[in-house]
Amino acid sequence: MVKVENKTSLVDRIAWNIVIPVAILAVVSLYSIYFAAGDDPSHMGTPFKALIMQALWYIISVIAVLFVIQFDAEQLFKLAPYAYGVGIFLLIAVLFFYNRSIAASTGAHSWFKLGPISFQPSEVMKPAFILMLARVVNEHNKKFKHTVQNDWHLLEKIVGWFLPVAVLLILQKDFGTMLVFIAIAGGVVLVSGISWKIIIPVYGFVFILGAVIIVMVTTPNGQAFLSHFFKAYQFDRIKSWLSPSTDTSKSGYQLWLSMQAIGSGQIFGNGFGKLSVYVPVRGSDMVYSVIGESFGFVGSVALILVYLYLIIQMVKIAFDTKNAFYSYISTGVIMMILFHVFENIGMSIDLLPLTGIPLPFVSQGGSALIGNMIGIGMILSMKFHHKDYMFSTAGDF
Repeated sequence: MVKVENKTSLVDRIAWNIVIPVAILAVVSLYSIYFAAGDDPSHMGTPFKALIMQALWYIISVIAVLFVIQFDAEQLFKLAPYAYGVGIFLLIAVLFFYNRSIAASTGAHSWFKLGPISFQPSEVMKPAFILMLARVVNEHNKKFKHTVQNDWHLLEKIVGWFLPVAVLLILQKDFGTMLVFIAIAGGVVLVSGISWKIIIPVYGFVFILGAVIIVMVTTPNGQAFLSHFFKAYQFDRIKSWLSPSTDTSKSGYQLWLSMQAIGSGQIFGNGFGKLSVYVPVRGSDMVYSVIGESFGFVGSVALILVYLYLIIQMVKIAFDTKNAFYSYISTGVIMMILFHVFENIGMSIDLLPLTGIPLPFVSQGGSALIGNMIGIGMILSMKFHHKDYMFSTAGDF
């Protein structure tokens, strides 16, 4: 690795093609949360308070981005095991010091709370997990050629770093968040160079297993078996997903109202700030319904296009840097954001079961926003530092 002088100006080193769509999503977030709070003050407080709190979280998140962007590829590589270790420590700590009131309402033992501030450590574990997987894959591929035996060994390493996180999330009863980590690991596996002779049967097995579980949920015997691994409310969520109109007063209540709100917007929406359908916890899980009701199909699609543009730009930056380690980081961040978008919007319109996954950069809350913005910071680091170093081998530290 040879360091070279970088004469590019500071402004030119900022990836504005990443910053601008995130800024647009921030505006959408503040709009959605302000009006959602007016529709649901018992959960979110006054609109002004909800707006100020989200703005403060954004300020903290921007500071986190400015901090992360200072780290180049070599420093991120060295930081990975420490970040992973801190994340594991927090996931263990929350098992003992979780907030009891949040656990009673959500069923998950995954939140710290200090005064009015609540924090979910699994959210900041996501970028730490991405860093660790990128380091593991990068180190393995430098040392070993891609043979079936070596590829199985790499897959074992990835699973080995995933399992502690999975076990801790299971103990926290947070299955939805564990799905995000599965998506991250799955994405990194796809770009790791592992042979398709391994990937196809492994992914096929996972797909079949998921389909079998869904079928078992619909039968009494299947539910009896799965009750050892899942809670009753998780069964109810899958049932309401498969048939949302059969139970609109209990588990399917929130979903049914979200669909009504989005449907009421029709093509062009009801207008700026005009929300007439009450949707519980609208500022976080069901924030997409605010866009659907206000701006209709056109606004909803426009929001999806902003996410699509953001993801495409992240892919382009990863290709431009020509650094293997950065490419694994980029893949992990893209999968994290993409899964959040797919799952949140999907559950809002009944394409997917309810999981409590927030919409990136838009949903109310600080810990998810900070975790996603740290991921953005790592992407911005690629453009910020990619001319500082010349690598004889991509990702060679």
